This record gives sequence, structure tokens and C-alpha cells, in this order.
Amino acid sequence: MGAETTDAIVIGAGHNGLAAAVELASRGWKVRVIEAKNSAGGAVSTQELTLPGFKHDVCAMNLSSFAGSAFYQRHKDALERHGLAFVPAQHCFASVFRDHSYLGVSTDLETTLQRIRAVSEKDAAAWQSMLADFQRKAPHLFAVLGSPMPSTTLVKSVWRSWRELGKDGVAELLQLLLATPRDFLDKHFENDSLKAMMAAWGLHVDFAPDTAGGALFPYLESMANQAFGMVIGKGGANTIIKAMEGLLKELGGDILLNAPVQHIEQTKGRATGVVLSDGRRFSATKAVIANLHPQLVFGRLVDTQTVPAPYQKKVDAFRPGLGTMMIHLALDGLPDWKAGAELQRFSYVHIAPDLAMMSKVYAEAAAGLLPAEPVLVVGQGTALDSSRAPEGKHTLWVQVRVLPAEIRGDSLGVIAPAKWAQVKAAYAERVLDVLEEYAPGLRSKILASHILSPSDLEQFNANLIGGDNLSGSHHLDQNFFLRPVAGYSKYKTPIKGLYLCGASTWPGAGTGAGSGYMLATMLAA
Repeated sequence: MGAETTDAIVIGAGHNGLAAAVELASRGWKVRVIEAKNSAGGAVSTQELTLPGFKHDVCAMNLSSFAGSAFYQRHKDALERHGLAFVPAQHCFASVFRDHSYLGVSTDLETTLQRIRAVSEKDAAAWQSMLADFQRKAPHLFAVLGSPMPSTTLVKSVWRSWRELGKDGVAELLQLLLATPRDFLDKHFENDSLKAMMAAWGLHVDFAPDTAGGALFPYLESMANQAFGMVIGKGGANTIIKAMEGLLKELGGDILLNAPVQHIEQTKGRATGVVLSDGRRFSATKAVIANLHPQLVFGRLVDTQTVPAPYQKKVDAFRPGLGTMMIHLALDGLPDWKAGAELQRFSYVHIAPDLAMMSKVYAEAAAGLLPAEPVLVVGQGTALDSSRAPEGKHTLWVQVRVLPAEIRGDSLGVIAPAKWAQVKAAYAERVLDVLEEYAPGLRSKILASHILSPSDLEQFNANLIGGDNLSGSHHLDQNFFLRPVAGYSKYKTPIKGLYLCGASTWPGAGTGAGSGYMLATMLAA
């Protein structure tokens, strides 16, 4: 393409930015994507972090939301032609408990029900009933999650739900959107282990058991995994990135790497292009799209005098979720779980044994303390996809949730307060201690490790402020039509021609490419 003017510039080659670019290019727009790093993908990245041949998903691993997205359905054949491939999980997720029992969800319903019947016949019937109800309500729920917020599409979706589900069904959906995980789970189940297995999903998106609005993710993940299964990327999560890059280039789009944007240019109050840190200028006639955290755009890239003060105040107040640590291990073999060898077949194993522990972890991290007993999400990618490691070897993906961005103290009083660079090794040892409790001998299988503290994650991707892997808390005051700020939930900004997409915008974090796809659809229309 050279350096000529394009219809649109997309700043940031995360999956939402690439989805917006592909969708616009497929509709005849000339699009240029500009990325500061030396590779596309943002938080969806696969790298050999430990040893040669060991492929680690740096942040995102689960690609189920991408596989179920409207963007994928529209471009499925073309993306697969460019190499996109998924690996399905027959055994999706499980939780281990203090007595070294476990509960897990497999795609075979009867297998799941047998596990639940072992702890509660009543809950097995309730699970089956909830699944049947989910299959009736899922189209309506996904229609809301896939609609701009607010929009006529959303109104039509709600009206269709009202007609098909009735007022009681719509009221139940509204209660689900507002409920805490604990209240929702107590309403439907009696067994504490089953409740803990589902509630663990809330910690993925900054929801402790008693946080309003947190019931949705445990419900969606539990029921969707049972109904549809889970998928990861063949060879790594970046299979979706490589496929989108290839498709964008096929459609005439351009991707510029190693190109940090220094400034977004405006002409007569309208965004018209960008200036790179090396002085190069690129112009766009229709749109500049920032696939970035709003504080990066309206704190670094835009002249502050052009931004209305009320809007800037709202952006400045946009609150991050709590931090995350990622520990990547190259292993000589999969963990030997005390709960049983069958756990080696699961894509995810949660170490979050009860709701009290989850509440305690969240309270400690929110207070700036290193949690005594962190919640762990253990991803066993090589249990599904042997191409991620040399023959007979394995990788382990350990997400530590939740942690403080700035350390004020240690709940155990062992690690002295300091910057993350000074304490991450010591805290990683605490994580390994927890893993050893549930999978004895794991340390002896470690060939190499790579630790990313919350501050490392922000350095890896500037959108992950304070190690917040969500690009902004999803609590109710920052979700739905309030994401990222009230009055600007449909990707617009106060500057004409400048738009936002990404995890900081509706529908939030995850690999579903929803914001990029919805924004591009709106612009093209």
C-alpha cells in the first residue's frame, strides 16, 4: 500500500483491532493497522517463553468465545483457509477441593451428571434443569451480549425475548445480570463443591462471590462448556491472530509493526491520522480506531485541550480490575493430581476450593496484600494439543488470580513489601507450594519456568494497567452501557472520527472480538 491515505487506521493489532480491520476491509475499505510491538495479537500471543519447542499462550488460552463469535461465523471459511484451527476439549474444566476430591464438566452430559450425583442427587437434577433452561435462553442472552449498548438492535433483542420468554423469563435474565455469584448459586444448588466449581469463573473477570453482577460469567461458562464444549488454538492461541493477519492482507489491508504511535492528529475537531514516534505520518479519511485502553488514548495520544473536561474526568476514573500473575512451566510430564489421574485430561483445573477462600483472596488483594492462598487457574494445553511441546513433554499455564498492582504487605507476613520485580520469585514459590499440595512432585518435573508479575504484564502490553488482564473492572458501574464511560458505550469518543474498541469497551474482556466486529459493522453501515 505504501504510505498513501487510507479510509481507516487501526491503532493496536490486538484481536479486536484486527477483527475491525478485517471486517472493514471485507466491505471495501482501505485499512492500515499500526502496532507498536514487533508482532500482532496483544494479549493473544503464543511464544517460546521457557525452552525451544515449548509454546506458551502468554495471556489468553481459551478461544471458545472466538469460536462462537459473530465475526468467526462470518469469516469462518476464509480464516480457516489462512490456517486457523481449533482443538476441542472433551473434558473442559474442573475444580479440586481440600479433601482432594474434584468436580469437572465434560462435554458428555451423563459423565458430568455422574460426578454431580456423587455429591448431590438433587443438584444433578438442578444442573440438568439449568442446562435445558440455558438452551432456551442462550439465544436471547447472546443476542444482548452481541448488540451495541445501547442500540435499536438491543431493543429488538429485548422485545424478542419478551415475546418468546415472557415477562417472567426476562425478569430471570435481569436477575442473572445483577446477582452475586453466591446468591445465584445458593438459589439453585445445595452442594458447596458444585458452587465453588462454578464460582471460580467469577475470579476470571474480577468478581468475588459477593460482588453484584458476578453471577453471569459462572453461569455462562458452566452451561456453555456443558452445551458446546471448550476449544483452544491448534499450536497456540495466536492461530486466530495469524489467520486474521493473513486474511487482512488478502483483502488489501496493511499491517505496520514496530511502529509506536506518538500522536493522533486532528483537523477542525476531527481525527484525521497519526504521527509515529519516528516522525512518519499516516492519514485516514473516515476513521481512526484505537484498540487501546482509553487512558492510553486520552492521556498520551490526544491533545488534552481538545477533550471535554467531563469526559476526561470519566476516563481518568475508569478503574482497573485487580492484578494477575502468569507462570509458564515447561514440564517433563503432566501434574500428578492427588484427586486422580483423570484430571490430566482437563483443559482447565481451578484451585479455588471454596467460596470463603475466594472472598478472602479478593479482599486481601483489594487491600494491597499478597494473598495467603491465591486462586489458581491451571491450563493444561498439551493435554489437548501435543504440538505445543516436544514429544513426551508438556507445558503448564498458571494464571494467579487476584493480586494487588502495588504491594502494601503480605497476608502471611513473610514477604516484605516491595516492587513486584523484587518479590515475584518469592511469590511464585508460594504458588508452587499450592500446586505441590494438590499435585505432589510437580517441582521435580519442571524443566524451566517463566514468571510474569502484574507489572511485567503491563510492560508486555500497556493496556493491562497494573496487571489487570481485563483492561478495566467489569463491575456494574463499568459494564453494559457504562463501559468504558457513561454516554460513550457505542465506541464513539468526543472527537469526531476517533473510535475505541477492545476489552475496555462493551462487551468487555475475552477473545470474542465483539467490540471490533460491532464497531466495524456500525461504521460500514
